[in-house]
Amino acid sequence: MPDAAAPPSPPSPHIVPLFALLPFLRPYAGRWGLAFAALVTAAGATLALPVTFKYLIDRGFAAGNPAHIDRYFLALFAVSVVLAGATALRFYLVSWLGERVTADLRRAVYDHVLGMSPQFFETTQTGEVLSRLTTDTTLIQTVVGTSLSMGLRNFFLLVGGVAMLAVTSPLLSGYILVTLVVVVVPIAVFGRRVRRLSRASQDKVANASALAGEVLNAMPTVQSFAQEPYEGQRFADAVEAAFETALARIRARAWLTVVVIVLVFAAIVFVLWLGAQAVLGGRMTAGQLSQFILYAVVTAGAVGAVAEVWGELQRAAGATERLLQLLAARSPVAQAEAAEPLPARGDGVRFDNLSFSYPSRPGIAALSGLSLTVRPGEHVALVGPSGAGKTTLFQLLLRFYDPQAGSILINGVPTRHVPLAELRRHIGVVLQESVIFSGSVLDNIRYGAPEATLAQVQQAAEMAAAAGFIEELPQRYDTFLGERGVRLSGGQRQRIAIARAILKNPPILLLDEATSALDATSERLVQQALDNAAHNRTTLVIAHRLSTVQQADRIIVLEQGRIVAQGRHAELLQTSPLYAQFAALQFGEPSGLMAQRAAAPHPAGSA
Repeated sequence: MPDAAAPPSPPSPHIVPLFALLPFLRPYAGRWGLAFAALVTAAGATLALPVTFKYLIDRGFAAGNPAHIDRYFLALFAVSVVLAGATALRFYLVSWLGERVTADLRRAVYDHVLGMSPQFFETTQTGEVLSRLTTDTTLIQTVVGTSLSMGLRNFFLLVGGVAMLAVTSPLLSGYILVTLVVVVVPIAVFGRRVRRLSRASQDKVANASALAGEVLNAMPTVQSFAQEPYEGQRFADAVEAAFETALARIRARAWLTVVVIVLVFAAIVFVLWLGAQAVLGGRMTAGQLSQFILYAVVTAGAVGAVAEVWGELQRAAGATERLLQLLAARSPVAQAEAAEPLPARGDGVRFDNLSFSYPSRPGIAALSGLSLTVRPGEHVALVGPSGAGKTTLFQLLLRFYDPQAGSILINGVPTRHVPLAELRRHIGVVLQESVIFSGSVLDNIRYGAPEATLAQVQQAAEMAAAAGFIEELPQRYDTFLGERGVRLSGGQRQRIAIARAILKNPPILLLDEATSALDATSERLVQQALDNAAHNRTTLVIAHRLSTVQQADRIIVLEQGRIVAQGRHAELLQTSPLYAQFAALQFGEPSGLMAQRAAAPHPAGSA
């Protein structure tokens, strides 16, 4: 089962990986410029507020001039309007950019993963890919849409605030810098603990979610073994573990709040006391003191915000590194450089001296020097024990993998020279485990032919012996089938998959024991439908039940990646001990007696 709880993105010691996001940011340079202008305007308006207060106190209240008081109150209101407008514009633009860039990034990663061959998924868990598509991109969205602009804004406020502190009172500026160090150090220590506990809390919640997802996807097994109490207790333990971690985070956050409030107000009161002494001594005005205090508060807040944003940037850099690793992965099955179209007619499918080992098992040969020619329109069955190479042939024909040696040709054209989409359009597949998507019956049947009409879909369903049960569904062809087709039986899902392959109408048809999930009546109907669908079509069938392939034009017997025998059913009973053994096991008769019956002449008129 894929790991549904992939590890969270660790912080990166540097933020250089974030520069890799530039290709995703560049298309929206105009909006970024406008957002930056709004950010600078908002920062400037914030820095202008203390100056307005200074003039309001010194030239208004202290001078007792009502006209000045009115003027500076209007100025204060005007500055606040500019601040509000610039802040709102910045928030809208950067939020839009965060959502847009994240959507583009998710699409790019998903499109890239869709182009990877199955070899990629032999070493990469599906849960990890989903984590990168969701958790990692959400971190980047937070940075692009919020943290980056907040960090820049607070950096401007920090630089501007420090400069204005020095201009207002160089002596008090020295005091405030000392108190800032005293305040920031414990805040940073507690802040790191809160962030660490926050990540741990998220991990615990993710573990509980992963456990719930695993169990909910296996409910029939859980209930058949009467393990509901056990699974309920496991989930309760996971939830309690998440609660305890969250409680530790809450306690740490509460202590952080106490420390911040006490230290910040202590610093403000101390500097305010020093400033009051300076005002009483005539060394500065009341307005200058008010201005200084406001800049001190702005600067202290900016320092804390910048430190917080820096931590978020480091986490986002770690997430970006993970996404870049995914985007940097290249499928070993490459698109053809000089594409050749597949001719409509030719000499069929030819497997030429194939040798292949799966990348996850390089020392074990799945195919060894296998050569086989399937003539146009021929119906060929592949039989053999598990691991003989039957499914491997299908996967190589579809170019899910490329062989280490040899080649595959369709109508004389090597499959390596054919674009992947065109190659796979020429091949229809019905797997032993049918795949049903969470859509309607209509959507599922015309998955390989989206332009098909309802009449064509109905005809395909009729050929697949599926029309009968589809007409009995609540909304017939518009009936929603649920996730993985849970509303259908195994046989019904299989007939939907067969109808899908028939509707696609490919020149080559691959059937991987397509009737294995059907009852005897449905098997007979579908087998007839498949025989009709295979008419004048090159067909390869993987068969585990020999009763389904006795009428094949040719039966290929595989063992350990090699062809050990081929011929018709009766012939193989005589010439292939392995095939005769399979037949004896399935039909319940000694292989010698079965061979004698197959060799005996049939009475006139018998089938």
